[in-house]
Amino acid sequence: MPDVAADGLRVLFCGINPGLMTAATGHHFARPGNRFWPALHRSGFTPRQLRPSEQRELLSLGLGITNVVDRATARADELTAEEYREGGRLLALKVARLRPRWLAVLGVTAYRAAFDDRKARVGPQPRTIGDTRVWVLPNPSGLNAHWTPAALAEEFARLRIAAGA
Repeated sequence: MPDVAADGLRVLFCGINPGLMTAATGHHFARPGNRFWPALHRSGFTPRQLRPSEQRELLSLGLGITNVVDRATARADELTAEEYREGGRLLALKVARLRPRWLAVLGVTAYRAAFDDRKARVGPQPRTIGDTRVWVLPNPSGLNAHWTPAALAEEFARLRIAAGA
């Protein structure tokens, strides 16, 4: 799944791994039940709700998308601990190269596994990658019922404010 990324972004959003629909369409967060695109708009990151097929428009807003693990699966729980660790290592190299102001990892469980940080919580992290600050956002999957759409948008908005967007 190709990244939507460029040097010096304000925020590089990082999904766990591509779902099967994302892999089939070539568009990040393509599954209709995924709440990434609505949360991005409701939080004020985008002036309107973009469709997955419009993902490249994020670059003009200083935003991008990547993944911790490249392998597509039906569910993130199909990934191995080794895939997460290796994905975290490769992600750190990518972030060091692209130098976004913020890396926003979408899913606290994925962040904990990728960066071996068992105590991480949703929100800003003490870890940096070079000058890039790290924020953990809730997983926007429709399967993550712990976060309502409104609460998800509020957490995205906290990051937007911190990122000066």
